[in-house]
Amino acid sequence: MAQIIACYQQSKHNFMRSSQISIRRILLPLAILTTTTVANAQQTTVVDSALLQRVAALEQQVADQKPGESHLMIVGLTTFGFVNSKTTFKPGDGTSVVSKTNSLGDADRYELSPMFLWRHGTKWLIEFEPSFDGNTLGVNWANISYFAAPGLTVRAGYFVLPFGIYNKRLAAGWIDKVAPDPVGIDLPGSDFGVGISGGFPLGSMKWSYDVSLTNGLQLLPDGELQGSGITDNNNNKTVSGRFALLPLSNSSLEIGVSGLYGGVADAGSSYNNANTTMLGADLSFVKNLNPLLINIKGQYSVIKVNSQNYVESSGNTLYSFDNKSTSAFAQLSVRPVSAENKLLKNLELAFRYVNYTTPAQSLWGQNYHEEDIGLDYWLSWRTVLKFTYAVSHSLSTENIPAGGTGGTTDMNNMYLQFSIQF
Repeated sequence: MAQIIACYQQSKHNFMRSSQISIRRILLPLAILTTTTVANAQQTTVVDSALLQRVAALEQQVADQKPGESHLMIVGLTTFGFVNSKTTFKPGDGTSVVSKTNSLGDADRYELSPMFLWRHGTKWLIEFEPSFDGNTLGVNWANISYFAAPGLTVRAGYFVLPFGIYNKRLAAGWIDKVAPDPVGIDLPGSDFGVGISGGFPLGSMKWSYDVSLTNGLQLLPDGELQGSGITDNNNNKTVSGRFALLPLSNSSLEIGVSGLYGGVADAGSSYNNANTTMLGADLSFVKNLNPLLINIKGQYSVIKVNSQNYVESSGNTLYSFDNKSTSAFAQLSVRPVSAENKLLKNLELAFRYVNYTTPAQSLWGQNYHEEDIGLDYWLSWRTVLKFTYAVSHSLSTENIPAGGTGGTTDMNNMYLQFSIQF
């Protein structure tokens, strides 16, 4: 009996030990699995939180840069060509000097000008156009515009002054109908300042305005004018503006008037409160008179500097002259846009007359006129191949005692030019 009880107790002890070992074998992996699951859950929560934050940041970035709200655009133009020139100079003593030149690239009109446009939201626009002319790298304009309200845009920086229509609207090679620029139209050019522009309906008509306040021009020792640059040469500022009326409901006709006034003497110079006044008038007419598209452009301007004494070339004698210049051009082009023949409808015939008169008895006085005739072939609406033949005549009205040379100059130029806007 004692042996049976001993065997039972031993069996019970072995069973209990075996059960404890089995329980331990079950509980230990379960504990490890539970701990790992909790740790993974915590890590997943951290990863998901970081991912959600990144997604939210990307969504905000996309919301801030919606298409059409803020973007960069690169456009611009390039002009390339060939010019052949013959110049005949007659100094007035019965002799003449003839020179002939030709140039690939068209040294007077070669240009590569990419333009960077960045719009920030719907209110801000930044414009920057560098330009390489074959010799130097310059800037045509660099400014920022704020669209304050319908019919009101505010701008600041370096921009083309609102005077006439050529410099601001027609100077690009793919817009101009003939190869050379009209002589005498370069002033007042571009300047540093601020301005406002816009337009409003006027019944069935429309009108526009463009006004600026800038550093102004600088009077040179011979009486000519040039831009003063980013640092004003005096304490005066120059006001300029153009106002235009479109009297027809289809806006085919535009008539504009321009004005400019400002001091031009260097601070502390001997000039007596020198100032300049510029007045201008321009006209643009574009009309489709089947089968021809008629395009007429014209501009007339007067530049006057009040009376001053200038120093002749030796530097010892003062002299004076009526410092008044006039410049004008009139241009007509016709294109048979309704013709059935593709070659014919892409051709355009253009003619332009230019007149430029500078002050008599100055060191740069001349009576200049030029006639240009051109035939253009339009590869697309912004790509053109131009052939232009230009004839010009210049009669010197320089002050001979002050150092002028006198005489006449005749030029015959032939241009073959390719222009594209990109």
